[in-house]
Amino acid sequence: MSTKTYEGGCACGAIRYETTSEPIFENHCQCTDCQKRSGTGHGSYLTFPQRADMKITGKASQWSVGADSGNDKVHAFCPTCGTPVYLTFTAMPDLITIHATSLDDPGQFNPQALTYSIRGRAWDMIDPTVQRFERMVLG
Repeated sequence: MSTKTYEGGCACGAIRYETTSEPIFENHCQCTDCQKRSGTGHGSYLTFPQRADMKITGKASQWSVGADSGNDKVHAFCPTCGTPVYLTFTAMPDLITIHATSLDDPGQFNPQALTYSIRGRAWDMIDPTVQRFERMVLG
């Protein structure tokens, strides 16, 4: 049995990550924060259960934003090229979430849900078979 590896990083290569862990959640998010940060209608993410299992090289810059829960989400991005790479959650420090577009093979992303679908844009077409939630309280 072969082990699947998830690896990727920023556009310039200054930040890299790798894990053989399996994601516990894969989603598109149409919250206003994700729309503004991505410059599009949504962000796409894979969440892994153990941050400690994610090998990260390079130094990311970070900024925090309050989640719906009132806890902070910490966004990590490359200080050189500006690529958003991963997120962590102060209330759930073991979790780590990577941006699907930062994967070397974005085809590994298999979305299970669309969160904050109520804030979606008509021009941002998401597969209609993906389960939709009006909100998501995570971190």
